[in-house]
Amino acid sequence: MAISDHDFELANRRGETKRAAFPAVTSVFYDRRDARIVMTLASGLQISFSPDDVQGFENSTADDLIGAEISPSGLAVHFPKLDADIYVPALLEGFLG
Repeated sequence: MAISDHDFELANRRGETKRAAFPAVTSVFYDRRDARIVMTLASGLQISFSPDDVQGFENSTADDLIGAEISPSGLAVHFPKLDADIYVPALLEGFLG
């Protein structure tokens, strides 16, 4: 299926709008001592949460959570060992309303 130039431009605009509304993730790591995922956002806000609070991560191990990768947009974090992603705008909306 081919994507038209118009559709491509619309998708880029939606992405820019989303990036303007939410700060990007600048760092992410799993804190083994506290058993929490820790993300720092470009705004300076640091959030941490239990993997058990994220759908699909309930049965993850500490080793599964090591080596998370930030997406190029900074709006998602990928956990390669789980082949799972956390979309940060949805995470923030879920926790902060």
